[in-house]
Amino acid sequence: MTDFCAAIPKAELHLHIEGTLEPELMFELAKRNGIRLRFPSVEAVRRAYQFTSLQSFLDIYYEGAKVLLREQDFYDLTWAYLERAHADGVRHAEIFFDPQTHTDRGIAFETVFSGLRRALDDAEHALRMSSRLILCFLRHLTAEAAMETLKAALPFKDGLAAVGLDSSEVGHPPRKFAAVFERARAAGLLAVAHAGEEGPPEYIWEALDVLQARRIDHGVRCLEDPRLVERLRADRIPLTVCPLSNVKLRVFATMGEHNLKRLLAAGLCVTVNSDDPAYFGGYIAANYRAAEQGLGLSREDLLTLARNSFRASFLAPPEKHARLAEVDQFEAGLATMS
Repeated sequence: MTDFCAAIPKAELHLHIEGTLEPELMFELAKRNGIRLRFPSVEAVRRAYQFTSLQSFLDIYYEGAKVLLREQDFYDLTWAYLERAHADGVRHAEIFFDPQTHTDRGIAFETVFSGLRRALDDAEHALRMSSRLILCFLRHLTAEAAMETLKAALPFKDGLAAVGLDSSEVGHPPRKFAAVFERARAAGLLAVAHAGEEGPPEYIWEALDVLQARRIDHGVRCLEDPRLVERLRADRIPLTVCPLSNVKLRVFATMGEHNLKRLLAAGLCVTVNSDDPAYFGGYIAANYRAAEQGLGLSREDLLTLARNSFRASFLAPPEKHARLAEVDQFEAGLATMS
């Protein structure tokens, strides 16, 4: 199953690029940019990855992000992720970035965007990996700050697919950002939103009805509301679930308690993703393996998750069909071998 989980063609739809900053690259960039970290070594950074909540993770996440200063830093960060993802069978990636994490430190939006975009374009040619870029607003900051970020991003909107909402969920309901999402939609950008990870099912309703989100990032608490489950199923709203992240941040105590299999059984369009893999102990294939082993998922379940990942993507229909055909060919090859 280890080889199967890496080999199966898949898309990754819930990936924070700042959350792929491995400690080794963190220290390399700190040295290159003359940044002093509060951790003395790579090993000390890894030992600090014992999170008790989303906020305890974010404190370290923002500490690491301060080493990112130049366009080349953002390129190197993104390229390192893309190479790992390619090795894990990712054919298409839809990547979140948090411009406010950087612009609030005096980094120009264009510097961040250009480094990310250049790496994604190179991956299209060198790795045959398609991609989309999603700008996320930090929900613990003000709606006014989000609107200013959107205004800075609009000159670059042709390189963006959507806007999203992340960071500390509790106490920051989606409706807080209604106006900025409306402005983004008017500019032709799609919408996604983190909801129902630590926050209640009501946040998922708001993401759908107020923000008009096309996907729900996480969404695992939807099972607490049967009417919401029916809405998600009827409207085929995808959930971008991140199993290792959910366990690492104590949303579930163990993988065996995760509700991924129940979400599948409920007929929802569930996908598996890695969230912030440098911090949570595994990239996308490791998340497939952990779910398979912890929940007893079958090969058919894993193939369903892979197909869902392309169906839930923002690829155009012909591209979706081509990627789904790759999964069909992969499954046919398994049948031939057996």
